[in-house]
Amino acid sequence: MRILLTAINAKYIHSNLAVYSLKAAAKELSTHVEAAEFTINHRTEEILREIYGRKPDVLLFSCYIWNVEMVKELTGLCAKVLPGVPIWLGGPEVSYCARELLTEHPEITGILTGEGEESFRLLTECYVRHTEGFREIPGAVFRVSKIKPEGQKEEEKAESKNQIHSNEPGNPLVLSTLPFPYENFADFEHRIIYYESARGCPFSCSYCLSSIDKRLRFRDLKLVFKELQCFLDARVPQVKFVDRTFNCNRHHAMAIWTYLLEHDNGVTNFHFEIAADLLTEEELALMARMRPGLIQLEIGVQSVNQATLEAIHRQTNLEKVRAHVERIRAMGTIHQHLDLIAGLPFEDYKSFVHSFDQVFAVRPEQLQLGFLKVLKGTAMEQDAKSFGIVCQEKPPYEVLYTRWLSFSDILQLKAIEEMVEIYYNSHQFRHTLEEILERFASPFAFFERLSGFYEREGLNGRSHSRIRRYEILLAFIRELVPEEEMRYRELLTVDLYLREKVKSRPSFALDQSPYETELRGIRKQAGKEKHVEALTFQREDPLYLIFDYGRRHPLTRDVCVTVWREGTEAAVKLGTKEEANTW
Repeated sequence: MRILLTAINAKYIHSNLAVYSLKAAAKELSTHVEAAEFTINHRTEEILREIYGRKPDVLLFSCYIWNVEMVKELTGLCAKVLPGVPIWLGGPEVSYCARELLTEHPEITGILTGEGEESFRLLTECYVRHTEGFREIPGAVFRVSKIKPEGQKEEEKAESKNQIHSNEPGNPLVLSTLPFPYENFADFEHRIIYYESARGCPFSCSYCLSSIDKRLRFRDLKLVFKELQCFLDARVPQVKFVDRTFNCNRHHAMAIWTYLLEHDNGVTNFHFEIAADLLTEEELALMARMRPGLIQLEIGVQSVNQATLEAIHRQTNLEKVRAHVERIRAMGTIHQHLDLIAGLPFEDYKSFVHSFDQVFAVRPEQLQLGFLKVLKGTAMEQDAKSFGIVCQEKPPYEVLYTRWLSFSDILQLKAIEEMVEIYYNSHQFRHTLEEILERFASPFAFFERLSGFYEREGLNGRSHSRIRRYEILLAFIRELVPEEEMRYRELLTVDLYLREKVKSRPSFALDQSPYETELRGIRKQAGKEKHVEALTFQREDPLYLIFDYGRRHPLTRDVCVTVWREGTEAAVKLGTKEEANTW
């Protein structure tokens, strides 16, 4: 018996915790269970060929908003090339519409709703041991005719053909009874590993599926420490905790962060989604002692409009969020990723601009401008009509317009989102942006105008090289402040070499021939692995910057840069801005 757990991830770098957790849960029968991972970038034909080649006796798919349409297509194809093979689905995208999905897709045998470890273990037993215990599987919704014994009479099959049976959901699983899902970390080279130390969420944000499960449960800390040590011993690059609001239990969070601090291997990074306003003085003090890059934090602000926060049942102390984010930023050791959601109730364009500028003001390492997704099973799905929220009918169910935000507004914000991703979140234009932002009334105004430049010049919808992005920004600046072009050309040059030792000199970089004698001498002493650049910044005497590609900042990934001054390396001074000796 071969049972194939199939995951289709959004990107190659991602891994699917669900399929490994299910396989581990069926440990007594795990020799019968295999896992196969793909991405949505694979062609359907490629996935089908791989599945067919595995020759499964039972086939299961893990379903999310990013892959469910592809899964639906694959179930129809698999039913044709693998006739008689039972096909089961599971995951958040099918747990709240199981009957509807089975009605629409007769090739699907059943759906495991809710938590999957125990239900998958029982399902595996049914197939491996040829029992008829499908009605005992918690949360299983299945087509009766698909699971009847082979000896069933034809008239009985016809009678039960369209019958769908739904089992009651089971009791909440005790997390500490679930086995560790990982065996061989070599299988996850160059990929993100996900880990879970808690399930459920104490909060009620109406757009979030996690708010449905109020059964907050934690894995025993002794087990957590043992498993974290496995990651540390294997020196995996990154582990992302999937716990919702990781720090909702202070004792649990503090214990894990303390363990990571005390057992830091100098390599592994741990990612946590937290509520910044819940942080305590003790937790902040602990963070201040951490190695740069040991942890990173994802913080959902979503909006600073109080009416909006109340409408989505989100309890946030915005003043504490700001204070704690700024304090963490001042540490200079922790990457912070802050989120906003466009399309929420009571948030019009002007209100969203205010939310954006308020969040941008704390200068997080990343600012994600996301768009509301009206997920099945959430309170937002029930409230959408009353709020005048219209969304896509198919996944990802993204907002099209609301009573407060037009479709035209949404399109404008999407264009701005791309500018933020390219020019801010990439960290490739840090010094240039710091200068140019001072010429605008607000950060949002800059990104809005830049997106307008892209639209007017016909630059949208194209795949631009990295160097071309620099050239486009220079063209924008040249139009805005032509008298400052030379200064910005040098800033762009600094930003480029901070990230990469490019083989071909960029077109916007200044001519170095007047300084070749000095440059040759400095290069000889600095070494071939470094780049030396002569910059003037409107000075009579040039600065010779040395870019050391053997040292990088753990957060921004900028290389270490120093200035050569009379045979020594000293602190860098870029224009009027003093930089530290390294970054």
